[in-house]
Amino acid sequence: MASPAQESDRILTAARQTLAVQRGGGRRFGSIGVQSAKLKRGHALKKLGRVLLAIGGIWLAASIAGLVINGIGWTGIILAVLASVVALGLFTRYPKLEMPSLSNIATGDVKSLVGRTELWLEGQRRALPPPAVKLVDHIGLQLDALGLQLKDVDPLHPAVAEVRKLVGEHLPGVVDGYRKIPEHLRYEDRGGSNPNKQFMESLGLISGEIDSVTRQLASGAIDDLAIKTRYLDYKYGDAMDGVDKPAA
Repeated sequence: MASPAQESDRILTAARQTLAVQRGGGRRFGSIGVQSAKLKRGHALKKLGRVLLAIGGIWLAASIAGLVINGIGWTGIILAVLASVVALGLFTRYPKLEMPSLSNIATGDVKSLVGRTELWLEGQRRALPPPAVKLVDHIGLQLDALGLQLKDVDPLHPAVAEVRKLVGEHLPGVVDGYRKIPEHLRYEDRGGSNPNKQFMESLGLISGEIDSVTRQLASGAIDDLAIKTRYLDYKYGDAMDGVDKPAA
């Protein structure tokens, strides 16, 4: 177990690192995957639609009122503008994008599981150390590749249940478990290891398993392409060899 002096040095070092990050503008995080970006883009487009509908309704009502009472005057125009500004501020802020929680990530269609997990991971990155953030970003790329395979997968495929467990339960569970450990205890050695090292090892294992499952799901398409290539080579390969090549 670390001595009080060592523990104090570690805390001060972490504090200096945090201060340096904040002085540099803080960490900036974007989408870690295509699926999470698609969910956020879809939500933004819905909000834009509500804004346009609300503002259009306000000015339509103002126009109808002007026809009925033979003009709304400057007061009516100012009120319509204020109502438009209020509608713009309200509908650009609300409703907020509903973030997945540990209790509902693995629920619903497995085809949308990747997007929900990516979105949840984005919300956890600020609490993770830089090496873990890099690995989580890499896992985001892997989840995108997995998502492409899940689009056409048979719901009864044996790998589907494994994906739901791996991506919807194990991965979020490992990240959430690490976050619950106080920062000053994450680097405390116990039995030759520490929580931070164990966390990185767990993420590495999950990353490797995601790659394995993706390869398993893609094996059929890979085999089909190989068969088609052999067929085309058999059917046209010899014929193409006999065609005179154009002079250079």
